[in-house]
Amino acid sequence: MYFLELYFSNTRANGDGVFKVKKLGDDLRKWTLLPAGQRHREILQLAGLTCAGLPFVPRLPGNLTRFRGRHDNPLRMECILARHNRWDGIPSMPSIFGSGLTMDEAGRLTPLNRHSCELLPSAVPVVKVKMGNGIRRFFLLGYGSAACFCEGQDDFDFEDPFHRLRRFKSLYDNSTPITNPIAFLERLHYKAILKSRYPARQTMNRLCRLLTEYLYVDTSPWLERACDFGVQWAQLKAWQKRACLPVLDAVRYMVDVFSVSGKPLDQPGVMLLDRPDLFCATEMFPKWMTLLDRLLPSMQCLLSVSEKARSQCPSDVLLKRLPLPAPPDKAPEKKPPRRVGGGNVLLIQLDGRLPNLALMKLSQYYKGRGKKVILERRKSRITGADAVYASCVFAQTPSWKRTVDLKNFYGDSLILGGSGVDLEKKLPAEIEAMPADYSLYPELGDRAIGFLTRGCPFRCLFCIVPRKEGDVRQVSALDELLQDNRKKLILLDDNILAHPAANAFLEEMVHRDLQVNFTQTLDISLLNRETAALLRRIRCTNTKFTRTVYHFSLNDTRRLGLVGKKYRLMNFTPGDNVEFVCMYGYNTTLAQDVERFRFLRSLPGAYVFVQQYQPIEGGPSPQLTHYFDDNADELIDELIRIVFTQNMKSMEKYYRWLSRFYAGTFKRLHKGLVDTIFRYNHRFEKGHYIATMAGTRKNVRLP
Repeated sequence: MYFLELYFSNTRANGDGVFKVKKLGDDLRKWTLLPAGQRHREILQLAGLTCAGLPFVPRLPGNLTRFRGRHDNPLRMECILARHNRWDGIPSMPSIFGSGLTMDEAGRLTPLNRHSCELLPSAVPVVKVKMGNGIRRFFLLGYGSAACFCEGQDDFDFEDPFHRLRRFKSLYDNSTPITNPIAFLERLHYKAILKSRYPARQTMNRLCRLLTEYLYVDTSPWLERACDFGVQWAQLKAWQKRACLPVLDAVRYMVDVFSVSGKPLDQPGVMLLDRPDLFCATEMFPKWMTLLDRLLPSMQCLLSVSEKARSQCPSDVLLKRLPLPAPPDKAPEKKPPRRVGGGNVLLIQLDGRLPNLALMKLSQYYKGRGKKVILERRKSRITGADAVYASCVFAQTPSWKRTVDLKNFYGDSLILGGSGVDLEKKLPAEIEAMPADYSLYPELGDRAIGFLTRGCPFRCLFCIVPRKEGDVRQVSALDELLQDNRKKLILLDDNILAHPAANAFLEEMVHRDLQVNFTQTLDISLLNRETAALLRRIRCTNTKFTRTVYHFSLNDTRRLGLVGKKYRLMNFTPGDNVEFVCMYGYNTTLAQDVERFRFLRSLPGAYVFVQQYQPIEGGPSPQLTHYFDDNADELIDELIRIVFTQNMKSMEKYYRWLSRFYAGTFKRLHKGLVDTIFRYNHRFEKGHYIATMAGTRKNVRLP
């Protein structure tokens, strides 16, 4: 974001007026200097009010009516902003737009729409700025003339849902502390020097170089692996500390917000500074200004300074320009439905990442009858086809919505099938017997896909297989699946080890030297020494065939002893990749979940992939009445200490489900669990999460 113009009426110090940043063609002045004094401090503060976002402005310190002039009229603030497409708002927003607020006599704020803006030029599009829960939109920093640093605990964990306020709060109240420099430098040093993370390392190097060059700070110890920043900070002179405070605060928030870019200090934003010449001795101000200019090359700076400081500002810095953001690309026009001629058959894969075997068989069938086959994914708006088939694998909301859209568009001409919509509907026997058309999914490359067996002898109530497929039986042979002498096989079997000829199938895979992905997992309880030996000789892989992976499942704790015994038959080592799919939210308790994860962590090479139970049509509801017991807190404490060497992002989904369930049950949050959820990902959402009790409270007004 860049700030371009401010229109105001009925302000306390300035009355009615206009303030504009100087532009030159498609550039604007990077540095805008205002005279010192109350009138221009108010200009900076009004600019901050229009940029800060409506959820945050009412939480600024002090009575906001102090900015209003006459009591019988509202205060009106309207501005023109330039947004940067990557960070600010949705792509369809205009790059230059207007926004505004009014304040009534009670200090209540109302956002302005295009009909209620009275001061902006009529040609300027007006947008109600929405900040959302993120931290990158419309980046604003603000500093008062006497900002002090936080001597106590600093909130680096975003536990305050309104943490954005800290970026500019001191502009309105000098007693508001800004970043604790010692704590921040310790954190930056850890990431940059000890962990050698690129954004932090690049930031630390630039910061150290410029502080040494312009403020004469000896930063060489800062780049060593062992550094006591408490000692280093104490050794700085008083004026150096004062000059460093806003600099370190700005760097802290740039790193917080823009590390995802790889170059956080190079990103755009607006910085409002009231009397920054008081941050250091007058003779040092030109150096401080140059430091900031080089440290944050894309940051727009608006500041009020004394006349003496103004006369000493370096001319090369004052001449700097910033390019205005380019207009966004026009949104593509909504295309009318595509029409194809007769003789075409349309196949639609509604969901799933793997190629759809049923559609591959339909393609083979219709191509054999001289039809041209068209494959679409997720959505489709094509007319004129002789037949339209859609396959839905998962009974989940996104898939259901797509089926509704397709039905509305295609009507009765749509033939819809798949386990996501109908467990009874099957392909005609003639088509089911067809070989798969691999040309339909050229991304398969040299991989084959299909079933050797279907069905399962067990009758798990949560599973669709007993109803959909029945008992285990052989439905094809390897020769039928491995077209063109393929050596890689994605096997879709429900429970291949339950078939009496399972070892014969595995022995043939060994003989053919196949790489096999057992997509639906293997039933570890059915292993014996011979089966285990054969599986170890088969190159079991993931679906992309990029690494060796063994897939098993563990949905409860009833047979952990047996599972451990069978696992030892495989002679796995810590270097193996053994994934256990674990269902949760069905009929286990927290104690049983922790027992499962503890058990898996004890197995060499094993890790977990968790999946939440999704009730099937006519299936049982989750049985979780007694999920928590009196030891819930201790169990969660143990749970978050169970760390697998890989796939912990999958566990995060379970943590979030558990946290919400815990909050709904006990009307409080488990702090350790919340800290674990936000340790690495989406840290800026932590305050919002806490304030809404993991989303269980809906009436909390937050940004």
